[in-house]
Amino acid sequence: MVLPVSDVDRAKDSCADRMGFRLDADLASDDNYRVVQVTPPGSGCSVIFGTGVTTAKPGSVQGLHLVASDVEQARAELVSLPGR
Repeated sequence: MVLPVSDVDRAKDSCADRMGFRLDADLASDDNYRVVQVTPPGSGCSVIFGTGVTTAKPGSVQGLHLVASDVEQARAELVSLPGR
């Protein structure tokens, strides 16, 4: 999934550092193109965001679903993260 964000570094820090997502890639060819890919723990799906990777406006994604087999455990893990 490509997620449009307004601040790539902030999104990367939130996902990789605060939420424990695996950082798969952080590549830039110049100031106009940067792609960051992160994967949630135990997930087979990744999230991509960056600069120049989509023309969608930041905040425009609607209907995003995050799926967990145990929602209570997933919530407990999220609220226990540092900085929460």
